[in-house]
Amino acid sequence: MDKISIVGLLLGIAAILVGQVLEGGHIASLVQPTAFLIVLGGTVGAVMLQSPLPVFLNGLKMVKWVFVPPASRPDELIENVGNWSHVARKEGLLALEAQIQAVPDPFMRKGLQLLVDGAEPDRLRDVLEVEIGAYEDQMKMSAKIWEAAGGYSPTIGILGAVMGLIHVMENLSDPSKLGAGIAVAFVATIYGVGAANLIFLPVAKKLLANIARLVTIREMFVDGLVGIANGDNPRIIESRMQGYIV
Repeated sequence: MDKISIVGLLLGIAAILVGQVLEGGHIASLVQPTAFLIVLGGTVGAVMLQSPLPVFLNGLKMVKWVFVPPASRPDELIENVGNWSHVARKEGLLALEAQIQAVPDPFMRKGLQLLVDGAEPDRLRDVLEVEIGAYEDQMKMSAKIWEAAGGYSPTIGILGAVMGLIHVMENLSDPSKLGAGIAVAFVATIYGVGAANLIFLPVAKKLLANIARLVTIREMFVDGLVGIANGDNPRIIESRMQGYIV
């Protein structure tokens, strides 16, 4: 559980609400269903329009990473690669074939299979790095739907504000309707700007940080396999892999 994400989100929302109260306003005045519908619906629609369906759906699934980051376990990976290196030096690369089915990650199974099949170190690195690049691009595309939402929502908020002002202008002869129209106008702007800077953009940045960590883990794994293929000393392989850990 990423506690700092939870604390940050609650702190940001609480600061706005407390500030509203300290200024003499009422929290209830910030609750405007019409403004919420305009901003949320318009933003989601714009993001859906720019994104392929698989990318959009994957981006929605990835939001859980903000609070529960994907497991990486670099220390466990270094230990496993170190063990494989010892086995390979003592019994040869073919002895690693028994280890393949115990590896849960498909990418790592593929890499270990290529190693067992006797792929040359440079060829092994080239094949796996192509897959890493494709994986990174796909994941970044999904994460950036939140970045796109952060770009659209302030504009949609302004659109809601203009719609509220239009409603005000249409009812200048009826003062009883002016307050509601003005409220929707200003609250729509708050929703748009607030959602962009408190939710959408921070979520995008956190997802991109998680993706970068997963890519680093894969690169570390490839470096370890190449070291085994080159016949490097297990301690040297482990030391080089530890250099990836910040």
